[in-house]
Amino acid sequence: MITLHPVLEVRPTAGFDLWPVAPLAPYGFVPLNGTLTPAEIGTAVLSIAQANDVEPEDGRRRPSDPLGFLLHGLLTLDDLFVPGGLRVTDTATGTVLSPGCCNGLKERGDWSEVVDGDGWAAFGHDPSPLAERIGDRARLTVDADREDSPVIDLPLTDLHDLLTTAEHDLKAFLHLTATWTTAHLPAHAPRLREALARAFGLPDRPG
Repeated sequence: MITLHPVLEVRPTAGFDLWPVAPLAPYGFVPLNGTLTPAEIGTAVLSIAQANDVEPEDGRRRPSDPLGFLLHGLLTLDDLFVPGGLRVTDTATGTVLSPGCCNGLKERGDWSEVVDGDGWAAFGHDPSPLAERIGDRARLTVDADREDSPVIDLPLTDLHDLLTTAEHDLKAFLHLTATWTTAHLPAHAPRLREALARAFGLPDRPG
């Protein structure tokens, strides 16, 4: 069986106390879907905020309070980044294709090139995952920099269906964050909901 899930790279949570978080393994991946606990959502939001914690280029000062300081980039940057991507697992062989360094979830649209476009897409480096269309099948190479890299092979129709399911998972996660922001960060909830939707390239009112 082959599975495909949107995943987020988790940032460290040790010592963080601005909202409840789950102690997930730093720099591992957490699947995003509609089943995450509130603490896991808290870790996901923290990871996204930290990934966009950069000094503003427009000269505006960040708020001095810890919460406002942390959220400033996420709430104000035009181009937001969510570290991660799509993870594909062949449960029969144990082969896993994970997104490489510097890949983001917004880049999941590149997978459509494999199904309907040029037939080729890469997803970061160290490792360097690669997806190719070969006839009516997709070949997914775990690390294109290795001559002996494991591969996952599946029909294009199956890949298309898996990508559709992944979009549903992301929308379900975004729906959870809407409830979470209202409960844990009510003063920032509307702007934070909009920012998270924009970070994922999704409408801020998921249906």
